Amino acid sequence: MKAIKNTAVIFALIFSNQIFADTSNTQADPEKGKEIATGICASCHNADGNSVIPANPTLAGQHVEYITKQLMDFKAEGDSPAKRDNPVMASMVAALSEDDMKNLAAYYAQQKSQPGTTSESDTSLLELGKRVYNGGNLENNVPACSSCHSPNGQGIPPHYPKLAGQHAAYVVSQLEAFRQASRVNDKNQEMQKAVLRMSAQEIKAVADYIATLQ
Repeated sequence: MKAIKNTAVIFALIFSNQIFADTSNTQADPEKGKEIATGICASCHNADGNSVIPANPTLAGQHVEYITKQLMDFKAEGDSPAKRDNPVMASMVAALSEDDMKNLAAYYAQQKSQPGTTSESDTSLLELGKRVYNGGNLENNVPACSSCHSPNGQGIPPHYPKLAGQHAAYVVSQLEAFRQASRVNDKNQEMQKAVLRMSAQEIKAVADYIATLQ
């Protein structure tokens, strides 16, 4: 009986320590993230993360986990090169700690995203984009974008980002980067495999359709 009591005490200590360890972890601070956003990121992404430059992504409303991962991927560590190659972003994140990145992500995640800009208002192109986004292209084995990014474009955290309202020009640039293997930081290279089967017209159409989602 004494052994049982001792064992119970040990387990109680272990679990109490675990509880304290979990609750003592640093929590993301959106207010600190706001300071970074307005001081460093606003010129390219706007203060609230709603970029007014179509070539730069809107970050407002994006998942915390996704933003944090991308920021970390832009940063080189020691002799290890960055997982995502972008000289501009590399210089922006060079001085940021992981906590800074989490704070920044938490701030952007709280912001409301605005509609993105499309390349043109061609209704037939939007219809094609809608079909490919929701149903893929069975003939060329192109998977439906909605299977990973959800039908309304809100994404599935932590691995699949929100796409709704993203600028068409930025989406096209990233799909082309995946196609050319100049961006390879996606999980299991799923994007590379998918976009290699897409035509240039499908890429443009999907990008335009994504910009209309909210």
